[in-house]
Amino acid sequence: MARFPIMLKKIIWSQYLFAFLLVTVTFSAAQTATPEQRTGRYLESVRRQPSLLLAFMREMPKGGDLHNHLTGAIYAESFIRWAAEDGLCVDTKTFQLSEGGCDEEGKAQAKAALEDPVLYRQMVDAYSMRDWSSARESGHDHFFDTFFKFDRATRDHVGDMLAEAAAQAADDRLTYLETMFAPDQGRAIRLGSNLHLSGDFDWTKNLDDIRKDLLGSGLEEVVAAGKRNLDEFEARMREDLHCGKPNAEPGCGVTVRYLYQVLRGLTPQQVFAQILTGFEMAQADPRVVGFNLVMPEDWHVPMRDFDLHMHMIDGLRKFYPRVHISLHAGELAPGLVPDDGLRFHIRESVEIGHAERIGHGVAVMHERNPIGLLREMATRNVMAEICLTSNDVILNVRGQEHPLPMYLKYGVPVALATDDEGVSRSDMTREYIRAAETYDLSYSQLKRMARTSLEHSFLPGASLWSDGQEFRRVAACAGDSPSQKASAGCGNFLAGSEKARVQWKEEGEFDKFERQY
Repeated sequence: MARFPIMLKKIIWSQYLFAFLLVTVTFSAAQTATPEQRTGRYLESVRRQPSLLLAFMREMPKGGDLHNHLTGAIYAESFIRWAAEDGLCVDTKTFQLSEGGCDEEGKAQAKAALEDPVLYRQMVDAYSMRDWSSARESGHDHFFDTFFKFDRATRDHVGDMLAEAAAQAADDRLTYLETMFAPDQGRAIRLGSNLHLSGDFDWTKNLDDIRKDLLGSGLEEVVAAGKRNLDEFEARMREDLHCGKPNAEPGCGVTVRYLYQVLRGLTPQQVFAQILTGFEMAQADPRVVGFNLVMPEDWHVPMRDFDLHMHMIDGLRKFYPRVHISLHAGELAPGLVPDDGLRFHIRESVEIGHAERIGHGVAVMHERNPIGLLREMATRNVMAEICLTSNDVILNVRGQEHPLPMYLKYGVPVALATDDEGVSRSDMTREYIRAAETYDLSYSQLKRMARTSLEHSFLPGASLWSDGQEFRRVAACAGDSPSQKASAGCGNFLAGSEKARVQWKEEGEFDKFERQY
């Protein structure tokens, strides 16, 4: 009986000793862990706590948004405010904005919405996916119809829209933004309308001649007008953001570049004129870093002419080999189009259209030989721009039905993007949260996506990374800390590359972020 207290003391002492050793080992492991590893552990600790996960993701650096439609990036509330300022009218049934005729039956002054809460919320819902219900109409139809309704409010506010997009990007801890719009404001379309071709015209044989005709009949002025417009739009953006002043907003620190958008739902002549303008503008103005084809991929004309559009790009690229190309492809789902329409868009975009990035790519597993295509994209280093919220609301594709896991499995570079955050009522932070929660992505995987976005941006200059897969720095900057002044060698390297400078800035943001943990 006397031995029992002694044994009990030994047991208690052993437990204290074990606890002490456990704390010591844990503390030692924490001390030897890298900031990235400690940050990753923190993410795992809050992964199932929505409020803390939101706070973490809000502050996490996210690189660049490479798939961003300027008009779709703006929130409905801004369109209503601008419509009121511009004296526009609103159809009280369809909520489409227009000029004049506000006293007509069924119309009202847009400014009335600022005093009428019912009209105001109806307009917000009409211009976005807020309170959308699949019982009334498909997400696809409601989404794309919004653009026609608020279009008139965009025309005189491009600079304001750029300011809002840059401010949103900064709030989302983005360093870089590539946004899509046409700086020439329809001039290329009008120029293409003047092309009168015979019904049996063969684009494959006469493409060079049409290019010469357009260059000689006003395309240079279209490009010049686009450059002048960009000057004006950017000046307004800087004014709105107070750039260069003591009260400058964070959006001033976001590097903004442009993809010339081609409306692919028009006639072949108009599409060709736009593609040619996209090539010419990207070659003439460094702010325009490439081009993309937009409008619903499932509509009749884009489906009918998809192959033709790819061959137009292929035929023109020989004149502009350094111009970058990102293409919407595979923004489709079964039932939206006939099955044969799902089979070739991504492959043709890569193999004929010379796409360096694929926008959406949702239908990749419906392509012919999808695994071979995924491996080809990985080999060619073609990145997929992943827009999870957009693919959900437009295509009803989400969760494990989405091909993001397949892109990751086969080594295709991927980056998250917003697509149309204003219409979708989303932002990049929520895209990251969605990816982390749905696919159980680790911090290192999310960080890789952010780095990949900048690696595959169309900014000029050499990359900071000698290996864009493992993200090993170039020798000149290998020993430098992004939180400190760069060495002479690294400084010289950064001075010669705009891309590397943006990447270096992002690494500094990661360094500050991870030091918190």
